[in-house]
Amino acid sequence: MTAAMEFMNIALTIAFCAVAISQVLCMVRLVIGPDTGDRILALDTMVVNAIGIIVLLGIWQGTQIYFEVSMIIAMLGFVSTVAYARFKLRGDIIE
Repeated sequence: MTAAMEFMNIALTIAFCAVAISQVLCMVRLVIGPDTGDRILALDTMVVNAIGIIVLLGIWQGTQIYFEVSMIIAMLGFVSTVAYARFKLRGDIIE
């Protein structure tokens, strides 16, 4: 195994750990968030963390399908966050 491969494995391991810790902290904020806005922000951040984990899996396995999946999840996460925020602010989604 070359030094570059070893460095890549260490970097991926550190990245996985950092994103996993961030995901857990966002889940804590989701549970104990004092306000609805905090919970919406925690859910949006959890979507971003999930996208990060999927991209890291794609890098680790060397396949491109994970990148396409992450784009779809990013679009769905954005739309769902905007829809939920509009619902909480106005009481309806489509006007």
